[in-house]
Amino acid sequence: MLKPRQEASAIGIKKIDGRPDLSPVLEQLGDQQSSFVLERFLPDEVYHVDLIVSDNEVVFSNVSKYGKPPMNVAQGGGVFTTFTVPRRSNEDAELRQINRDLIAALGLLRGVAHAEFIWAHEDRNFYFLECAARVGGAYINEMVEAATGANLWREWARIEIAGENGSYEPPPVREEYAGVILSLARQEDPDTSGYSDPEVWLRIKKRHHAGLVLRSASPERVPALLEDYAQRFADDFLAIAPQRDKPTA
Repeated sequence: MLKPRQEASAIGIKKIDGRPDLSPVLEQLGDQQSSFVLERFLPDEVYHVDLIVSDNEVVFSNVSKYGKPPMNVAQGGGVFTTFTVPRRSNEDAELRQINRDLIAALGLLRGVAHAEFIWAHEDRNFYFLECAARVGGAYINEMVEAATGANLWREWARIEIAGENGSYEPPPVREEYAGVILSLARQEDPDTSGYSDPEVWLRIKKRHHAGLVLRSASPERVPALLEDYAQRFADDFLAIAPQRDKPTA
């Protein structure tokens, strides 16, 4: 994968199948080569940890797993999903610890962050993918709020206002489960009223996008619904657009 260093999400990323395909791309970049990084692509399961940091200590974290890896959706199209992993499961505990070590190593003093990790089937280990000192996109904030009650944008503002005086206190949270399903839509204003399960917590309103945020007390209910909804979204709404090299806004 040839990735621009200063873009977000999957914007501008090019999938390179081998050395013969890489050489002409590098020639075309010329003096801009240093603005890109070449990485190995692992087509395995991708997790993310969304967190709050105060005084270089992780005071809140929520571990989730993408359905189809975001890179696969960006490169080939499809329905995006992500959901909370079972709390106190092995993957939840391991990623919380890895994430604490990561934040300590990166030296983030205060704020929020969105970190991603790959679980490789080959050796059954987690590998660090990337970390950004910002709130995750694709309505991940709304998913975290549905599951825990913590709004990461609001908490980021509270941390900045508190500054260095140490007065920030993380919010009380609940331990429920949530998920997001999102896709480009053929319709300008898609109608999601047919998705009427009581777990629907938020209907995403965005032109040419269909999306829902789900919430449940059950760790099994949300991924089961997302699996069913993903197939229905593909039939009812899904549109595929060419990948962008630059953000539109």
